[in-house]
This record gives sequence, C-alpha cells and structure tokens, in this order.
Amino acid sequence: MLFSNYKKMAGTSAVFISTEYTQASPVERDGLIWSEEELHLAELPNTRQDKPSMSNAIALEGLEDYDIPSNGDVRYVESMDVNFIYFEKIRGWIQIAERH
Repeated sequence: MLFSNYKKMAGTSAVFISTEYTQASPVERDGLIWSEEELHLAELPNTRQDKPSMSNAIALEGLEDYDIPSNGDVRYVESMDVNFIYFEKIRGWIQIAERH
C-alpha cells in the first residue's frame, strides 16, 4: 500500500516519507509536498526484493557507494519502523505501508 502525499527527508536528495507518518521524522520544513502522481507511484515495480534492514533512513542514500539499489528493492528502516522501496524512475526511496 502506498500513501497519497509525501515529504522529502531533510538531508537527503531522494528519500520520501508519507505525510501521514506520525512519529518524529526529519522531513524538510519548506512545506513542499509531493503527490503520488508527481512521484509516478502508479509505475512502481510489482516485483520486489527484500534486502537487509537499515538502522536509519539517511543510510539508504549511502547504499550507492557499496550496494547499488535495484528497482523494487525493499529495506526496513529500524529507527522509523517502516519499509522503503527503491524506485529507479525517480532514483529514490519511498515509504510504503507494508510492515516488516
């Protein structure tokens, strides 16, 4: 399941957190909100690959240096208790509602 609107995580170039996420989160405070249409979520891959969990969402961007993500990779982020899927079209990670 996906959400309707997202905010970009502060300090990252492409990690998107649902605006419905109610826990403390480091989202950008500029007020910009991306819709599912703007993020092309209807085109997310149906095939998904579970990958090892990450301690925090900022670590997702560091993967490009040692474990290049593939379209459909899913990573559980422990500090937030949520999953993110890598979407090659936007070269970014998007929070999904499925639980670990």
